Amino acid sequence: MTIADWIGTIGVFQILLAFVLNILNYISKDHLAFILLNLIGAGLACLASVLVSFWPFVVLEAVWALFSLYALFNYFKKRI
Repeated sequence: MTIADWIGTIGVFQILLAFVLNILNYISKDHLAFILLNLIGAGLACLASVLVSFWPFVVLEAVWALFSLYALFNYFKKRI
């Protein structure tokens, strides 16, 4: 496996882990772990997509990461 494969695999695993934990009611969509798993996972998957020049997934993962970042800002805004 290439470095891009490893980065993408870790990123996708994190996104799927957040999804499964949410579906099984271990964490909510407003939980910090859910938000961070999505943000970091999407960022890594986006980076891997850039490295292999697969632009449709660059767009998908970049949007996913941006909305996760938005959720993170809202999370901390509610805490202040």
